[in-house]
Amino acid sequence: MSSQSVQLIIQDRYVVMDNGILQVTLSKPDGIVTGIRYSGIDNLLEVLNEEVNRGYWDLVWSEAGSVGTTGTFDVIKGTKFKVRVENEEQVEISFTRKWYPSQKGELVPLNIDKRFIMLRNSSGFYSYAIYEHLKEWPPFNLPQTRITFKLRKEKFHYMAIADNRQRYMPLPDDRSPERSQALAYPEAVLLVDPIEPEFKGEVDDKYEYSCENQNLHVHGWVCMDPPVGFWQITPSDEFRSGGPLKQNLSSHVGPTCLAMFLSAHYSGEDLVMKLKPDEPWKKVFGPVFIYLNSKSDATDPSLLWDDAKKQMMTEVQSWPYKFPASKDYPPSDERGNVKGRIQILDRYVSKDRVPGNGAYVGLAPPGDAGSWQRDCKGYQFWTRADEKGYYSIQNIREGDYNLYAWCPGFIGDYRYDATISITAGCDIDVDDIVYEPPRDGPTLWEIGIPDRSAAEFYVPDPNPMFRQYGLWERYQELYPDEDLIYCIGTSDYTKDWFFAQVPRKNDDYTYQGTTWQIKFQLKHFSESDTLKLRIALATANIAELQIRINDSKADPPLFTTGVIGNDNTIARHGIHGLYWLYNIDIPGTLLVEGANTLFLTQTMSTSPLAPFHGLMYDYIRLEGPSSSSSSTT
Repeated sequence: MSSQSVQLIIQDRYVVMDNGILQVTLSKPDGIVTGIRYSGIDNLLEVLNEEVNRGYWDLVWSEAGSVGTTGTFDVIKGTKFKVRVENEEQVEISFTRKWYPSQKGELVPLNIDKRFIMLRNSSGFYSYAIYEHLKEWPPFNLPQTRITFKLRKEKFHYMAIADNRQRYMPLPDDRSPERSQALAYPEAVLLVDPIEPEFKGEVDDKYEYSCENQNLHVHGWVCMDPPVGFWQITPSDEFRSGGPLKQNLSSHVGPTCLAMFLSAHYSGEDLVMKLKPDEPWKKVFGPVFIYLNSKSDATDPSLLWDDAKKQMMTEVQSWPYKFPASKDYPPSDERGNVKGRIQILDRYVSKDRVPGNGAYVGLAPPGDAGSWQRDCKGYQFWTRADEKGYYSIQNIREGDYNLYAWCPGFIGDYRYDATISITAGCDIDVDDIVYEPPRDGPTLWEIGIPDRSAAEFYVPDPNPMFRQYGLWERYQELYPDEDLIYCIGTSDYTKDWFFAQVPRKNDDYTYQGTTWQIKFQLKHFSESDTLKLRIALATANIAELQIRINDSKADPPLFTTGVIGNDNTIARHGIHGLYWLYNIDIPGTLLVEGANTLFLTQTMSTSPLAPFHGLMYDYIRLEGPSSSSSSTT
């Protein structure tokens, strides 16, 4: 620790923040972090890179009406520098870029204000930004925005994103064409001649290190000579898009460390922010904290990781921060709170209401039930209910919200009917809310666990060197001649239900769709009965699911989803993407007393990315009619 006051040194082309613990240099007026001096290392950032390619805010944007998740990549450079706060305890500096109509088509129509903060006795610095789009400006799409730090490759070799996800990493040189072999998509390479032989035969892919927002609060890199840690801490998810289950990149070979705010990863175009004509928008991203730590006698990098986790908890408990100077960042006394209790009523599980134990409860912009997972314009505030169903959401920004919920163990989404208006200092007690999940009749059979993930199904043991890469190809190895057949009453979904329904590769290297079968028995059955099939999907990627009963060639099928999804979860080693729920009536005339077969056909298989077309199931349930004695054997 240092008792030195915070110093601000303003030069012609640079500005330096220095508190005696670390020194941060930024270009002026660009606001690019060009240097971080700490613990005897003159610069933690990659000195071999050009200054603009070391520490920066960036975004991807495209013109309104564009499709897809790509666009123009823009490293955000300020055009005006201003000191917002300067005293012995704190420095806050601002780098702004304003948009003018003459820049239409050349620059994203946003006013952007990047802020950097250094506090006394703080082993790190903070950054946040205010993005603003005026009503009269042209609409546009924003697929991504983030902060990127690129560290010195000769020093930072150990990466950590969780207690069970940390290791020494390959060098960026190992990904060069001379040392690696290209695989099925550009992000994944096979290391054939790495500088360090221990990595030979490994697959490197940045998506192997993705993480859900709810678990992505600290990650980073460790240098062991001298022992120094560089950590990106995100103390709140309120400014991240897509809710608590949204998956984002973290750190990866570079060594690169990211703070992701908005991205289409594991969701596709549904999470591209699309501003409409005459739509004003403003959002504050951050602050996030760049934390540096050191331990002179450290021989194990996990010691620095453990310290970073403690600092993360300190930052979380300090949220919302008191020190940011922007009026667009409200402190605690300008926010409100909501509390209540959620109960579940599923009369075929219990005649009484049961506590929503572990339910996700959140406030997000007004919309339909479940719309929060596709929201990318507003703020979201989430918590988990306790074992009795009680929840409390604190420090909510002012505004109008819907209250949403879903509960592991039950299908579907809940939305509270009334809009909740948050004002400064409010304490709103919603009291008891009751979620009645979709249900028409008793469960005849079910497959899986309704938790929005395919993790409970059979996931083959990966090649230790490849890690998750290529798991989709294991389907054909397990089912070389015919597709999956699952028998109710004898099959075990943890062993007999493959985690992803993917296309089958033909001998001529083309692909074809696959048809899975569920075989079940019905008794005490009447043709006048109507059964209900519930299919919850954990992800879909350019997939079409067709449902048929007892006739695999029926045309048209009983039901089709149409072509859905652009999550790309299968290729990117995820176990879920966006959640889909389908409720399908099965007329009794299609069923028979005794043996029946449900056919699930995923048809899509023709594009260059055919191996990654497909879907993952979350949960499947067949319900009998409420007034019938139909049952299965």
